[in-house]
Amino acid sequence: MKKIDINNLTGKCLISSPYADDDFACSVIYVCSHGLDGAMGFIINKRLKEISFQDLAFELPFKFGDTPASVGVYQGGPLERAKGFILHSDEYHLSDSLNIGGGIMISSSLDVLRDIASGQGPKQKIITLGYSGWAPHQLEAEIASDRWLITDATPELVFSSDDNTKLSLALSSLGINFNNFAPFTGHS
Repeated sequence: MKKIDINNLTGKCLISSPYADDDFACSVIYVCSHGLDGAMGFIINKRLKEISFQDLAFELPFKFGDTPASVGVYQGGPLERAKGFILHSDEYHLSDSLNIGGGIMISSSLDVLRDIASGQGPKQKIITLGYSGWAPHQLEAEIASDRWLITDATPELVFSSDDNTKLSLALSSLGINFNNFAPFTGHS
């Protein structure tokens, strides 16, 4: 097993225990930024049932094309829930798109949403409302206390259309069977 640098988790995924007692239970979080100033990421496996891309686009000043119904809108995290972000594949980019690496980019531009609505946007994409954030050294402390497991992020994991299996996919990438997950955390 390769060693992971917990001081730079940009482009990795965090996996929360299904037994966590907070909003992050069963979450898979894509980390888009991690450094001395803290960390930022997006929950990628909790699709919002009460809002669709069509609902978002209806509120914005542009028209629909042949937008696929599979464009998911996700609860990105507990912070700034009214702010939208687009995680997308790297074959598509605008000047404000940030290349995280590994085939994944991020943007918050209305131009990306307009292109998605018109059928001209990125091939793979998910939209998040809000984000997850950590103060300096907070994420490292949570990892040291066994709050998170860490795995490599892949486009297949981030953009998988089957949200119900993202947690299982992330765990299986570490050789862990979801059914064997212990209902507690801590050190022995």
